[in-house]
Amino acid sequence: MKQFLLLSLLFLSIKTWAQQPVKPNAVELFHQIQKLNFLGSVLYVAAHPDDENTRLIAYFANDVKARTGYLSLTRGDGGQNLIGTELRELLGVIRTQELIEARKIDNGEQFFSRANDFGFSKNPEETLQIWDKEQVLSDVIWAIRKFQPDVIINRFDHRSPGTTHGHHTASAMLSFEAFDKVNDATVFPNQLQYTTTWQPKRLFFNTSWWFYGSKEKFEAADKSNLSGLQIGTYYQSLGKSNQEIAALSRSRHQSQGFGSTGTRGEEEEYLEFLKGETPKNKSNVFDGIDTTWNRVKDGKAIGDLLFNVEKNFDFKNPSSSVNELIKAYNLIQNLEDNHWKNIKSEELKKVIAGCLGLYLEASSDLQEATPGSTIKVKLEAINRSNATINWNAIATVPNSMNIQSITPLDNNKSVVKNIELQLPNTEEFTNAYWLNQKGTVGMYTVSDQQNIGKPDVIRNVKVTFLIEINGTTIPFERKVIYKYNDDVKGEVYQPLDIVPAVTSSFTEKVYIFNNDRDKVITVTVKAGKDNCTGNVKLDLPEGWKVAPTEIPFSIDKKGQEVLAVFNVSPSKEVSEINIKSIVTVDGQTFDQNKIDINYPHIYKQMVLKPAEAKAIRLKIKTKNEKIAYIMGAGDEVPKSLTQMGYEVEIMKPEEISSERLQNVDVVMTGIRAYNTVNALAFKQKILLNFVKNGKTMIVQYNTTDDLVTKDIAPYPLKISRDRVTEENAEVRFLVPNHRILNYPNKITEEDFKGWKQEQGLYFPNEWDAAFTPILSSNDKGEKPKNGALLVAQYGKGTYVYTGLSFFRELPEGVSGAFRLLANIIAIGK
Repeated sequence: MKQFLLLSLLFLSIKTWAQQPVKPNAVELFHQIQKLNFLGSVLYVAAHPDDENTRLIAYFANDVKARTGYLSLTRGDGGQNLIGTELRELLGVIRTQELIEARKIDNGEQFFSRANDFGFSKNPEETLQIWDKEQVLSDVIWAIRKFQPDVIINRFDHRSPGTTHGHHTASAMLSFEAFDKVNDATVFPNQLQYTTTWQPKRLFFNTSWWFYGSKEKFEAADKSNLSGLQIGTYYQSLGKSNQEIAALSRSRHQSQGFGSTGTRGEEEEYLEFLKGETPKNKSNVFDGIDTTWNRVKDGKAIGDLLFNVEKNFDFKNPSSSVNELIKAYNLIQNLEDNHWKNIKSEELKKVIAGCLGLYLEASSDLQEATPGSTIKVKLEAINRSNATINWNAIATVPNSMNIQSITPLDNNKSVVKNIELQLPNTEEFTNAYWLNQKGTVGMYTVSDQQNIGKPDVIRNVKVTFLIEINGTTIPFERKVIYKYNDDVKGEVYQPLDIVPAVTSSFTEKVYIFNNDRDKVITVTVKAGKDNCTGNVKLDLPEGWKVAPTEIPFSIDKKGQEVLAVFNVSPSKEVSEINIKSIVTVDGQTFDQNKIDINYPHIYKQMVLKPAEAKAIRLKIKTKNEKIAYIMGAGDEVPKSLTQMGYEVEIMKPEEISSERLQNVDVVMTGIRAYNTVNALAFKQKILLNFVKNGKTMIVQYNTTDDLVTKDIAPYPLKISRDRVTEENAEVRFLVPNHRILNYPNKITEEDFKGWKQEQGLYFPNEWDAAFTPILSSNDKGEKPKNGALLVAQYGKGTYVYTGLSFFRELPEGVSGAFRLLANIIAIGK
């Protein structure tokens, strides 16, 4: 029967929009029925989004049919972004959704801890100190106790600190330690009011050639202690291999540039046994573990029923299985084992609905609503089978509305009901729940134990359809969503967001005051409801002045915006402050900025953050250079350059020409430009001639991945993986008298204080003698890294290559980064 195996939701790769609801076909339903008869679980553990081995996850979820989860300790907040300018927490929101979409394809489940990806770490000791080891260990144990895996697989080796990202090794170390503690009731006993202890049967390490240094070394290695799994399954009814499915899943990690091409044919994955019960059959990680319904008390009858459903499944008429499925559902409700009872009840409800062609939807007339408001909700139900079905009632959350109204659902006749739902008048707005409270550099704060590890935004506006099938009433819960028709995209689904009555935002993240003059600061005020009237003011510390003190506004329609323009005078002394926007409406104050994240490969996200901007009274001198900025993977450096007083033009690659560059003093390339902008390969000669003729070119970091041209510099230069991750590491001046450290600003060690996440990354480690290295720095215990800032004369001009993280430091308002960049820009003056 394996030829009928198919991934549910796999057609996501064909659909343009991630938001479409599930509408399984007969082959997908058969696959789900097969999974009903497998009671075994495997949990994969690693550190970040994109660390997971999607080949193994797809294999276990779809070939073995095991319940398969991925525990990513972080949400990937510290990575780079190839599709936009979002960094840190906002990037973490994007990467969270990318993982959720990946699991929809490979059929796994997704979990997280509270650990914050604070950036690259070179050893697990530093990682566990910044993370707070006990808290993350608690989260790992919590995830294991809740998921109850029979098998745990670590992506990384817990025995090799310093050979990979510190987060990687730390994830394996925590999993290794948790294996022996998860069944101990004295370890994190507070968790046991919500769950139980659990003992996984065995722990593996998913090794590969990468851990051996090369494919040749791995081929020659002794593999007698390894389990080899053949994961190259070909799913005939789908026409795809397991690896092709895995590639579709991995390709969801678009922000990290992990588009992947699937392979075909036999392929082996290797697992090293670490602890637990040794399997006799190395090719079966569940060897000796009962994965049938017999593992559950009173489960045998359920297994017999479901086996017959699988055996007699009619692909032309899936509804013929419903009678037996209902019997199985009723038996499951009587089980004492709540773990499998809850899991299999939800799985079975999806199968029953799919076999009946039962489509249930609750859609709001609004995409955004405010607390206390009333929304209109359209309820749609349709049965597309000959089964006798009644729609008996609906129950709503919030407000616990219960409407009794028995309505027959006849075959292929849509039934629509309209209700009004009042939202609770609380300040529980939609947000990524892990961002609701202030955390630390290494940890998010989540106070509610039951929310820890949940992958997605918690949305509590729901409708439960009580559907009677063959005398059995089954609750089907649906979140209230919003949908509309787009002339190009067609039907578009979006979540229902609960928003503040008003939000505000600054037009810039950082404002630079390099003299005593006032600066105009504009606040955008956006209404979350109709007829929004109030006042907006700026909260400034002593020594800073603002005029006017507050500005009244009136907005007629929800979604409209008005601008409030203030004049801010800086303090006399050098200082860095946070400016807060505070809006008052109907006696209530609002101080949040609403950020919408909308990419086609993920579900639309809304994030609420404090409505703040940084203002810096800074002793900085700049010249009047005109800068052409060539965007790379995406950054906000041009905005910072404008704040510094430069005239900045975003120049598209196709616009680069000698004529266009005549009135430009400096060309600056964005991060990873030579990794992502293919057209630069054809424009490089023009750019280098620009330098040769007396101008300045500044190239920001690129990675060791494929470069669009080998000749990114006028002289030989080799990019490495060298980086300095300790943002407070000592910086040494190799050429103290060099112009770049003295003009127009005197750079000192003070300018390298307060940097965020890292000093820089992907420094060159080899360069031509024509280059002068300016700075030297290193993480503790490492040799000096001298490639952070390289300067070379080329013809009459100057070429600068830098791996310093200006793309992070400038939006964070790091004063020294602004001063140093001003000197780099002025190097040709």
